[in-house]
Amino acid sequence: MSDLKSYLPAPTKKKFAATFHVVGQFSFWAQLALGAVSSLALFLAIFSRNLTFQATTNPVMGFGVFVGIVGILVLCFRLYWGFRYKRLDKLLQSPDRELHPRKEDVIQVLQIGLIVSLIGLLLAFLASEVTIAVLVAKVLTLPPGVAAYTSVNFIRPLDIFVVLANINLIGAHFAGGVTSLGLLNWLDQ
Repeated sequence: MSDLKSYLPAPTKKKFAATFHVVGQFSFWAQLALGAVSSLALFLAIFSRNLTFQATTNPVMGFGVFVGIVGILVLCFRLYWGFRYKRLDKLLQSPDRELHPRKEDVIQVLQIGLIVSLIGLLLAFLASEVTIAVLVAKVLTLPPGVAAYTSVNFIRPLDIFVVLANINLIGAHFAGGVTSLGLLNWLDQ
């Protein structure tokens, strides 16, 4: 890490503000896109389960869906926090030096963003582990070479939507965490 710091010059306010703007925009839109795909897949799975009238919903899969929803709510807060980055970006690029935020304030905002992303990453990872464990258990209970169409062991496409939603959540929270950590590391030089 010290070798990397020797190659990266300490940021000036102007360089940091420009980088903060570009990285913040990229991170916000990447999180928004991945969060939208995740939300759509999760809500499709939830509403389609309610419409199929099957009484064989797995409570563990329901827990995975619940944790996925909490992960989406954490991502919504993270996107709100992205607007805080935009406000700091505008203040950093202001010609009036009185409006520039202190370095400690910027570090605090980045740290909160990193913590929220790490919590969301943990939740999304937990949700995807639970849903994949349920799917693996369903696959392992099938006898080899036998087509089983019982509703208990049948893996529905909606189950795969839950996995897709949780994996996209991992990507969204990862993008936010990497952004915050990278900017924090560069600013902390």
